[in-house]
Amino acid sequence: MISRVSLCPHGPEVSRLVYGTWRVLDDTDTATTESLLKRLHTCLELGITTLDTAEIYGLYKVEEFLGQTFKKEPGLREKFEIVTKCGIYVPCEFHPDRKVAHYNATAARIVKSAEKSLRLLGTDYLDVLLVHRPDWLTSADETAEGLNKLLKEGKIRHAGASNYNVHQFDLLNSRMDQPLVTNQIEFSLLHMDPIYDGTADQCQKLGVKPMAWSPLAKGALMDSSNPAAVRLHVKAAELSHKYGGATLDQLAYAWIMAHPSHCLPIIGTNKLERLLATAKSADIKLEREDWYGLWEAAQGQSIP
Repeated sequence: MISRVSLCPHGPEVSRLVYGTWRVLDDTDTATTESLLKRLHTCLELGITTLDTAEIYGLYKVEEFLGQTFKKEPGLREKFEIVTKCGIYVPCEFHPDRKVAHYNATAARIVKSAEKSLRLLGTDYLDVLLVHRPDWLTSADETAEGLNKLLKEGKIRHAGASNYNVHQFDLLNSRMDQPLVTNQIEFSLLHMDPIYDGTADQCQKLGVKPMAWSPLAKGALMDSSNPAAVRLHVKAAELSHKYGGATLDQLAYAWIMAHPSHCLPIIGTNKLERLLATAKSADIKLEREDWYGLWEAAQGQSIP
């Protein structure tokens, strides 16, 4: 059973692994409410109770799809913590008036997007609302105004950020009535920036657990033409027996979770068997030398 943790000292309790919905509509065979229901029930059986989604996912269709799925089974929504994001707007069939993709984290836009998410998801509250990307044309005061309004009205229980650097997170946090609870960041064996740019250190300092999107590097970890991926496969084969036959993807999730920032990986799969296999990564406790061994394989060099 996947363990539960507090996202931050004042934040919600969430599952150690998060189920992501970015691509739930990508596969024709699994893009049905019946298929998603099976995965959601499997998540609950495994102890995965935290769902990650976003306004823009599926070009603004995924939240509605989730809402339709929840309607199939009254009471199911209350068994999950819903994390959604707002702030990215692109030209598409839903927004034919938009000509250029852009960010918008103004107070009015955040409130409007959150209220739309509530309606589409069929819920009275969002457990966590994240600003999806920093909006370079909106002040922190303006962004915080929208988040603080939603918090005060009880439409969201917690607020956070996504893809914010250290300074952006600090600035927004300084304007919040209720501290931010997480920063959702790209983090994997093939994208280690959070270790070097201070993002993961900041999370430790604040006691905020980050969430890792694309923990398998958008599939690049399985790309046989990628030299780093090839080296990692060799290293994983070397370590597999030591960790109960663990595969590279399981070791990759364990590698992320071993970092002292206590990062929560987001699982993005539409296949039940992969969901079940990934859950086993939570039981893998990498030894120090093996963690650094995977780092070395990814980097193609020894530590400095």
